[in-house]
Amino acid sequence: MEEYRGDLVVIAAGYEREMRRFLAANSGLESRFPKRIAFPDYTDTELAEIFRHLAAAEGFTLAPDVPDRLRALLRTSSRGPSFGNGRLMRNLLDAAIARQAQRITAGDRPDDAEITTLRAADLRPVTPETRSKNVGLYL
Repeated sequence: MEEYRGDLVVIAAGYEREMRRFLAANSGLESRFPKRIAFPDYTDTELAEIFRHLAAAEGFTLAPDVPDRLRALLRTSSRGPSFGNGRLMRNLLDAAIARQAQRITAGDRPDDAEITTLRAADLRPVTPETRSKNVGLYL
């Protein structure tokens, strides 16, 4: 890093507490990372937009009832030191896609629009228990 410092950028990213421990683990590290940028958590509005964008990238549209359900889930999400931020949206989307697959295969033959639509009923809190139950259901 020192030899090429004019041509090299090294980014070390992670949770604040863990990054402090990382830099303290070796006496030479802290001085080699003189600039630190702390990014605030996304707002609920930003998280909802991330969810919409991720869903669209996967070929899904959101039913009109999804934004309200998503905001309700975000209001009850723990925002502790390991809050996943954007990763929470990916986990919610993965779980919603799995539930949507169960929903549309349990009933009558869905039309094309229903196959690519996520509904509020597909959104539920992601917990360790629900995550392990839904892994791979839509693959």
